[in-house]
This record gives sequence, structure tokens and C-alpha cells, in this order.
Amino acid sequence: MTNVVVTLEHRFDRTPDDKVWTQTTFPYSFWMRYLQVFDRVRVVARVRDVPKVPSDWKQANGEGVEFAAIPYYIGPWQYLLKAWQVRRSARNAVQPNDAVILRVGSTIAGHIQSMLRQTGHPYAVEVVADPYDVFAPGSVKHPLRPFFRWSSPRRLRRHCREAAAAAYVTKYALQQRYPCANFSVGVSDVDLPERTLVSSSRLPQKQGTFNLVFVGTMAQLYKAPDVLIDAVGACVQEGLDLKLTLIGDGKHRSELEARAKSLGLGERVSFLGQLSSGEAVMTQLDRADLFVLPSHQEGLPRAMVEAMARALPCIGSTVGGIPELLPPEDMVPPGNVTALATKIREVITDCDRMAQMSARNLETAKEYRDEILQKQRIEFYRYVREITAAWLEKKR
Repeated sequence: MTNVVVTLEHRFDRTPDDKVWTQTTFPYSFWMRYLQVFDRVRVVARVRDVPKVPSDWKQANGEGVEFAAIPYYIGPWQYLLKAWQVRRSARNAVQPNDAVILRVGSTIAGHIQSMLRQTGHPYAVEVVADPYDVFAPGSVKHPLRPFFRWSSPRRLRRHCREAAAAAYVTKYALQQRYPCANFSVGVSDVDLPERTLVSSSRLPQKQGTFNLVFVGTMAQLYKAPDVLIDAVGACVQEGLDLKLTLIGDGKHRSELEARAKSLGLGERVSFLGQLSSGEAVMTQLDRADLFVLPSHQEGLPRAMVEAMARALPCIGSTVGGIPELLPPEDMVPPGNVTALATKIREVITDCDRMAQMSARNLETAKEYRDEILQKQRIEFYRYVREITAAWLEKKR
């Protein structure tokens, strides 16, 4: 029997019946991809015990998928209070015969990687974000942000350099900054079923109110919703008839709502919070005319791929894997309100351009269908299983 341990930074809730739940990402269906190669999956992540969860949440554990719970914390200060317990729990989650895949960069993954180095136990990494961009100015409000921006990329480079195998969510962006000298693949972790792809591109409207949509966390300002609100405010001041819908939640939501109100956008900006089901998000995407994601950092943005699958024209920033999705004329530098406002105006005032963007985006999204990406994932998982088996055989 071959078991795999997978670490990640996502936070989960656990009810008294021992079921583990997630609001949106990493449900049980996500972990099934590993079960095509491994017999069991042990997920190492932060888990909080709660009496109940909302009815629309999704179960994350199930047959073949169990959780090794890490003490629950949010942010650096809470982590420091529980650092010793986190380290102990993370290391206890890995057994000598396990295959190990670390989703990095990650504090939890770092504790396990340092333990594996001591024994020579091989491990693989899944590189899903760039910490250099995560801690860019304007992305995170924390007094130690400059230190984290210096230290986190160094740690991630070491994790990748020493890994036996690496899977990157980008085709080339993350590989260039965080190379792995051994086996590697570039394969997105976007889960794009065939049913999410529309059959044809859109014909944009020529007049009336243009509806913009944003999907992203507000726990930090990685996705730059503040920059987008300011850009919409600038466009409205110039006479453009825009409305903006923001999907997502987090500690910065109240200040973003206040920001929109201070710019006189109270009736033009809607905050929908976190939407649990894929159908609910797709409904909002279908109602929109333009998707905008001016992020400070990205791996390969799932929300943008999902918008492209609905044939939405998209504007993004020039970070992470976004240049692998959009041509240069559809991107702006991160953090630049003026450039973003100009780009929005250029796009919505050019119907032919929006139609071309719609058709091009739909074709790009087809490259991220499950049946295409899963073949590459399976190749990666099999390699991880084989190198682990070879190492165990050598030890005997």
C-alpha cells in the first residue's frame, strides 16, 4: 500500500461527527485526483473544531482521504504562540513509508521538509504561489513584510532545489524563479469540468451599464481589490457607466466597503461575500461584461480561468502565471490605478476588441480541461510513488 501525505495552508473546519469541511476549495473531489495513483491521502492542514457548518459547505474527507489536523492559527502572531505544537503535529503526520508532496511555500511544509532532510526521505513539491510577490508593497499590511519578502523566496528556492520532483501551476513563470534540478512538470491545479465551458464566445453590448466582476480573497490584499475600486472610481469620474461586483470575503472587506463609499460608489459597487457553490459564481460571471483581476501576486489564477471558460473578456496584471493566460495588451502593471482605469476604458469602449477577447479567452480555457491536465498530474504522481518506493527498497 502506498500512502501520500499532502500539506497545504488552507484552513478547514471539523464537526463532532469527524467530518472535515471547506467552504469552496479543496473538497473531497479535489483529493480524488491523488487516489488515482495512491491508495490513501493524508492531508496535513489547519483544522478548527466547530459545532456545525453552513449547509452549503463541502465535505473534504471521505473514503481514502483523512486529515492530520494542525493546531488552528491565523497570521504570524497566532502562529508564534503555537509554533512548537504546529511543528510537532506536522512532523508526526508523516510516517516512514509515506510518499510526501509539499504544497509550497508553506510554514507547515517547512517543518516537514527540515525533518525529511535529516533522514534523506525524498519529497516532491507543488509550487502554487510566489512569496516574493505575496509580500510585495500594497499586498500585505504587516510590519515584518520586508523581512518576509526577503526570507520566504529563499526558503522556497531551497525547498525546490532539494526536491526530488516538482509540479508548478504555471508553464514557466514559477519555474524560472524557483527551479527544481530533478523531474518537473508545469500543470495547473485548476479543476475545470467540461460543463463549465460555454459553447460559444460573447457578443458584447454596445451601450448601457457595463458590469465588472472580481473574484478573490479579502483576507489580504493580494488580489488588489482596493486598486480595482480606485480604478472604477476614476472611470466613473470620467463619465463611464460602470458597476462592480466583488465576490470574496475577509478581514479587509469593511475597509473596502468604506473605500467604495468614500469614492461615491455606494450604488455602483456590490459586495457579495464568499459564494460557496460553483453555480453561484458562474451565475455572476455570466451576468458580467468584464472580469478584472489586478493582483499583486498569483500562481495561475483559478478565478480567471473560470471566467475565461464563460467566454468573459479579462483584464489582469503582469504577475505570476497571468501572462500565460492573457496577451500583453490585456494586462497592466500591478498596483497602478491609472493604468488599470485606462485599460478598463480602452476595453469597454471597443466592442470589436471585447468580442476578440471573448473568443480568445474561451479557446485558452479549453487548454485547462480536466481530461487534459489530469494526464500530466498522473505522470507526476507516479514518479513520486516510484522514487519513494525505490528509496524504501534501498533502505531495506
